[in-house]
Amino acid sequence: MANTWWELQILCEPDLEESIFWRLENFGCRGSASETKANSCLVRGYLPQFQAQLLDLAALSLWLRQDALCVGLSAPTLHWQIIDEEDWSSSWKQHWQPQEIGDRFLINPAWLPLPRSSDRLVIKLDPGVAFGTGGHATTQLCLESLEMRFAEVPPSFTNTDAQQNLVVIADIGCGSGILSIGALLLGAKKAYAVDTDPLAVQSTNSNRILNDINAEKLVTAEGSVDVLRKLLEKPVDGIVCNILADVIIQLVPQMSAIAKSTTWGIFSGILLEQSKAVADALEKNGWVVATLWRRKEWCCLNVRRS
Repeated sequence: MANTWWELQILCEPDLEESIFWRLENFGCRGSASETKANSCLVRGYLPQFQAQLLDLAALSLWLRQDALCVGLSAPTLHWQIIDEEDWSSSWKQHWQPQEIGDRFLINPAWLPLPRSSDRLVIKLDPGVAFGTGGHATTQLCLESLEMRFAEVPPSFTNTDAQQNLVVIADIGCGSGILSIGALLLGAKKAYAVDTDPLAVQSTNSNRILNDINAEKLVTAEGSVDVLRKLLEKPVDGIVCNILADVIIQLVPQMSAIAKSTTWGIFSGILLEQSKAVADALEKNGWVVATLWRRKEWCCLNVRRS
């Protein structure tokens, strides 16, 4: 863990919030949060000091300006400062509140008490240094897509006969583990979660414990599809993949090895203008795009095998 961190503060128009989260993730930020200030939005991002020099921050400021101008919005303002290691996580956590997603989920920060009464499925979450708090449009689209996929799946694990029919999923680029945990709460029998970032794997394991999920139900490993092929006894029933469009396109040919004729997929982390390239790559490799769900400039492809 780094000893000192950059704290980036970006004041922007509310419509820029999602694109700024995406830009900060690509820049290497290990945590982010936002809050509303009057008619503006203040986004904070955090990354180890050694990962960025002042010239890098200046380049980030330019990218943010270009992103805003491309959609006809005012350029955001970027300020930065150095903070100590013990301050970085608590600084963004204090601005993160429980959030309802879709019809069934409630994301509850691990350091806050659980709601006294709620009929929603509660995901207790402490993302640590991994991406995936539920605040980003792509994560929300994936969780809502999972709701659709599991709409007719019994939520209880107590019925042995029903459990035999529950699906096994692969979560590629698991981040905080939020999608795997969500799928298991909806009724999935088992989830295999992989990420090339060891800190993401660590975060997923921590959140598995927070949500009282057995390690046999949520299997984690560092790596990608090649690692999944070694872990799996047979092809999975569903694949969730919330990463970046370019990475999805690279991985699609490999996914055939972990899919069967009835496997479905949920792919996000895709800007709307990138959706055709991702859809083309999927269709060339035996997938059919059933629906495209959009939120602002982001989209999620729900697909099935052809």
